Amino acid sequence: MRFHWFLPTTGDSRAIVGGGHGLHRGHGHPTASVYRPPSIDYLGQIARSAEQLGFEAVLTPTGTFCEDAWLVTAALTQVTKRLKFLVAFRPGFLSPTLAAQMAATYQRISGGRLLLNVVTGGETTEQKRFGDHLSKDERYARTDEFLSIVRGAWDGPFDFTGEHYDVEGAMVAERPSPVPELYFGGSSAAAGPVAAKHVNVYLTWGEPPSQVATKLDWIRELAAAENRTLRFGIRLHVITRDTADEAWAEAQRLLERIDPQDIESARKILSRSDSVGQQRMLALHDGFRGGKARDLEIYPNLWAGVGLVRGGAGTALVGSHGEVADLVEEYASLGIEEFVLSGYPHLEEAYWFGEGVLPELRRRGVLLPR
Repeated sequence: MRFHWFLPTTGDSRAIVGGGHGLHRGHGHPTASVYRPPSIDYLGQIARSAEQLGFEAVLTPTGTFCEDAWLVTAALTQVTKRLKFLVAFRPGFLSPTLAAQMAATYQRISGGRLLLNVVTGGETTEQKRFGDHLSKDERYARTDEFLSIVRGAWDGPFDFTGEHYDVEGAMVAERPSPVPELYFGGSSAAAGPVAAKHVNVYLTWGEPPSQVATKLDWIRELAAAENRTLRFGIRLHVITRDTADEAWAEAQRLLERIDPQDIESARKILSRSDSVGQQRMLALHDGFRGGKARDLEIYPNLWAGVGLVRGGAGTALVGSHGEVADLVEEYASLGIEEFVLSGYPHLEEAYWFGEGVLPELRRRGVLLPR
């Protein structure tokens, strides 16, 4: 198993920072702490802590209200030594040959620490903000061509003529070493074939294990038709403490700092999303109009509270270190090998997981010693 953390380039807080998938970032109710802006100093603190705790990489998101993932992580390579950076980017917003060149340069200046998270698109309104007016299925078709050219350019020169791109002699000055692994998520019918054809790791959001198992079987079948084998990862938040009561008390505290009006506003906006994955996330807390944190426990130790105001990944592992380790192992038994985690605030929660759950998994022998 591989464990990755998250860089909150929209900012951080002791409350849930909403936003994503068409939502403007929100800072929640005032708490004992203040909103933490995504400065290089603060993000560097998180990155260095993740490295020290034993996380392999950090995911950096993409979107209107995020700092640019390429620029931020390139800067952070200079204040870390081993940590890898899972850089999210949208294929339609730059030339595939330029993307191949940027990745090759990144590998040289970082010593080979780049991973690429391919984000085919956000919400239609946000895509239009960047000048992209294609439909969702058209965006996946473009991603298919884009990734063909990127891989071709790394081994170039490469010629390609398609519906969305026409390049001649695409190449880079020097093939990246190692070639960056591609991560990709998508739950729609158009997404699966792209993943099966191109990527190294297929990512899913944190649905209950039975739903995750069905999705992984779908991707495995598509990959087999391409004579390929993929790895699988999952994107989750986490609240882990020495005892279950402490963890659920923290979940309750986070819930109490969410304004009910923010929940209704987020629900209205996200319900219009054309993302299949987002609709699956919304369904996990459908009908919740207020109550206790445990009312949103949709599976033992799996909590849907984060998704009330945050687009995208909206579930969290909640419990004692042992209980969280149990659920990690359950997902691993389905074939999940990579866990991309986060928590509020990201600095402190990295330590709770890194000093609580990771040692427990090593003690059980399911994670290699450091």
